[in-house]
Amino acid sequence: QVQLVASGGGLVQAGGPLRLPCAASGRTFTRYTVGWFRQAPGRERVFVGRISWVSGSTLYADSVKGQFTISRNNAKNTVHLEMNNLNLEDTAVYYCAADRLLGVAPLPSAYDSWGQGTQVTVSS
Repeated sequence: QVQLVASGGGLVQAGGPLRLPCAASGRTFTRYTVGWFRQAPGRERVFVGRISWVSGSTLYADSVKGQFTISRNNAKNTVHLEMNNLNLEDTAVYYCAADRLLGVAPLPSAYDSWGQGTQVTVSS
């Protein structure tokens, strides 16, 4: 399994941007699908989006389409979640996850490897 480290979280004002990197260690992301999930206090962990390392194709939850962008940096073996125009409802712990299945389902249970999560807090 690949080890993942998510970082970049913090406190941001509503309307502002934030960029979260997810770095791989132990193995490269080659042939993995890397997904992002978030979990707000008292709520279930939900799918945000994913990227196929091989093709670069992306899939997003309807709630973040046009607001969030996932990209990959091959040289740094890192996936980024770029979040724009953040609002209070985006406050959550954000997790990156990886799975070898290219068409992995957008569900937490479908992913094999997980990072530790990074807290994003949006203030008014």
